Amino acid sequence: MKAIALLSGGLDSTLSAKVVMEQGIELEALNFLTIFCTCTNRGDTCLASQKAVGTLGIPLKVFNVSEEYLDVVKHPKHGYGSNMNPCIDCRIFMLKKAKAYMEGSGASFVVTGEVLGERPMSQRRDAMRLIEKEAGLEGFILRPLAAKLLPASIPEKEGWVDREKFLDIQGRSRKPQIQLAEHFGIRNYPCPAGGCLLTDPGFSRRMKDLILYDPNFSLNDAHLLKMGRHFRLSPKTKLVVGRNEEENQKIQTFAQEEDILLRLSRFPGPLSLLRGEANGLSLERAAAITVRYTKAKDSAKVEILYKKVKENSNQSLFVSPISEMKIREWIICE
Repeated sequence: MKAIALLSGGLDSTLSAKVVMEQGIELEALNFLTIFCTCTNRGDTCLASQKAVGTLGIPLKVFNVSEEYLDVVKHPKHGYGSNMNPCIDCRIFMLKKAKAYMEGSGASFVVTGEVLGERPMSQRRDAMRLIEKEAGLEGFILRPLAAKLLPASIPEKEGWVDREKFLDIQGRSRKPQIQLAEHFGIRNYPCPAGGCLLTDPGFSRRMKDLILYDPNFSLNDAHLLKMGRHFRLSPKTKLVVGRNEEENQKIQTFAQEEDILLRLSRFPGPLSLLRGEANGLSLERAAAITVRYTKAKDSAKVEILYKKVKENSNQSLFVSPISEMKIREWIICE
């Protein structure tokens, strides 16, 4: 008997896979990666899930679904959590992907690490039923850590697995999982609570602003949210200011042809990116904000070089650093 395990790399999903493997079930792990995951190395793979499968000794497939997932973030049928996390729609999206893979791999059911009541939006009884139904997996999702608190799944009813060997964990305490990890000798488990930028209040403020002013935003726009200080200069113009050399390089990488890049002519400092409809006023504001985050912030006038990415030569203008009051007027998030 073969099953598919959704493996985030966190403790819950690792333990769930281990509990099912103890019953002789063959497992293959899936991890769905988006640009909002925080357990990645340069965005190309999930480090947490790699460590977990190393512990479990099972094969892993990682799918980058960032482009498709943007639509879930833009239009969540079941709304957002306390920030910009569309947890129910996210779960449905991932499980639909798992179902398609399961049907093509010869597996019979899906294993998840869900614990009843651990996450307030997606791990309630009613939410779990809704997610199963909309994912087309009614009865075919096995949740070993909370199975005894839930209706028996088809794998349990059919005797593919022994329900009595599963658990009845609920709530947000981690003690039962930590004890179970000690029992199995599982140590150094990464990302015990998962990692998603959409649950972060600061990142969510940037995402709300982007959806409000540019609802058809691209993957590039979403990537840009992960770096620098962000300013809304007008409904159609925003500014991103690098905070260090690493962010300057990333901003340079994600700059598009029509974006304007700004930097000081004679002092080290941030690289800034102006995106949208830039006019003389927004350009001057962008330059003044850029100066504010340099050692020249107390100077009377400072020269700023700027150019569109697609252009070869710089132009310059002289500006005074902007006041802290004005900064607070336009800043989205530090």
